[in-house]
Amino acid sequence: MAATKRFQELSKRKHEIESNIKQFMDLLESQKSVGLNEPLVDAEGFPRSDIDVYSCRHARHQISCLQNDHISIMKEIEEELINIHQTARANKAGESLNTCTITSGDEIMETERIPFALIDRVDQGSPAAHGGLEVGDQLIEFGSVMSENFTNMQSVATVVQHSKDKPLRVVLQRNGRVFNVNITPSTWSGPGLLGCNIKPLNK
Repeated sequence: MAATKRFQELSKRKHEIESNIKQFMDLLESQKSVGLNEPLVDAEGFPRSDIDVYSCRHARHQISCLQNDHISIMKEIEEELINIHQTARANKAGESLNTCTITSGDEIMETERIPFALIDRVDQGSPAAHGGLEVGDQLIEFGSVMSENFTNMQSVATVVQHSKDKPLRVVLQRNGRVFNVNITPSTWSGPGLLGCNIKPLNK
């Protein structure tokens, strides 16, 4: 399946956004690891003197804007991938690796099933466990993230953040079979919004 010029441009923009997000996250990490949620004021409500409060606020604002940009670009990439798949299907071109048919609502799409990440831990009672994820599952699609546009785990983390309390469609491969599950990232008694560990597969 050949990537189009538009897909390449969108992927380049996506990489730029992710690089900028990482730079601002690194800045927050350098400021006493304040991250996105640590307070920037002291117990008395005054700006903290041990960090650069202005830089932290600016970085958080930029990250928020970039995350919105990332969601938009991922939607555009997803739409372009569908166009690529439809064109390839119409031309009967390209090699098919472990081809299967999946159903999403009323739409049936035939596509190459290439996993990009692996679940190596699922916490009991977590949203991931309730959604049906198991250790050893290989991720084929995670929301709008798939092998064609996956570059690093920041893509997955962004999808999780922006899917909080909303069903997230996941296509996974387990024991040679492909399954569709819906997972709802949410706050629970354990760490994170999913309660599992995802690591990239070596391509």
